[in-house]
Amino acid sequence: MNSPAPTSFTGRVEFTAGFAPRPQLTHVLFDFDGTLSLIREGWPEVMVPMFVEMLPVLPDETEAARRQLCFEDIMRLNGKQTIYQMMQLVERIRARGGTPREPLWYKHEYLRRLEERIRHRTEDLRRGVLKPDDLLVHGARGLLDELQRRGLTLYLASGTDEPFVKAEAELLDLTRYFGPHIYGALDNYKQFSKKMVIERILRENRIAGAQLLSFGDGYVEIQNTKEAGGLAVAVASDEAHNGSGRFDEWKRQRLLGVGADVVIPDFRDAVALVSCIFDHGRG
Repeated sequence: MNSPAPTSFTGRVEFTAGFAPRPQLTHVLFDFDGTLSLIREGWPEVMVPMFVEMLPVLPDETEAARRQLCFEDIMRLNGKQTIYQMMQLVERIRARGGTPREPLWYKHEYLRRLEERIRHRTEDLRRGVLKPDDLLVHGARGLLDELQRRGLTLYLASGTDEPFVKAEAELLDLTRYFGPHIYGALDNYKQFSKKMVIERILRENRIAGAQLLSFGDGYVEIQNTKEAGGLAVAVASDEAHNGSGRFDEWKRQRLLGVGADVVIPDFRDAVALVSCIFDHGRG
């Protein structure tokens, strides 16, 4: 599975056996949190404790076991709209004999707690204490610039609520790459999914799935891209140590498991990677 990387790569890159260059690619879909943006870095450290707190304890269950269960529930649904994680929590509470609130209540409570954690980041961006690139996954802007230079049309789709995605994309100076093509979760969750965004891209642009490239750190966008016939690059980003060049091994294994064609830890080798995808393969 590990192919020798071209000498133009300075960091780690993993090509799967089925990878082949696709010069016909025309449209690119990006996930947001963890793929481009680090504004919400650490969100599991907010959601997991909340789930542990809300979940009724089973007899003889350790807190460590309950925490692991909650972590796995949450990460299995990573990339989908936040409401799906809350629906899973509701099911768990009910199965344990509890009386849960509505999923939307848990979602709003989670967002309240998350806002407390990340407020200083958005405020520092607004005040200029932090530069936009300080809260982008390492090398992300270089990739966006290269794709734009090549004339590709870029789309952004996130499981985070759309107003937050648009506001945070603006703070990170990303809006200029995506224009009107920024999509996020809606209160009516059935009206949005990454799969629906992919179907819309193919339909409105009258292109085949083979012309779609995606970048994401969640299984949903990788799986949906592969189902459509596209090329999927998994970003197994180590969000807590941005720029370390290390894979998040949990993400790596998960994303390979749903069919990623390439796995990278960040975008330090963006130009070389794009060249491999569009021009000449792995060399």
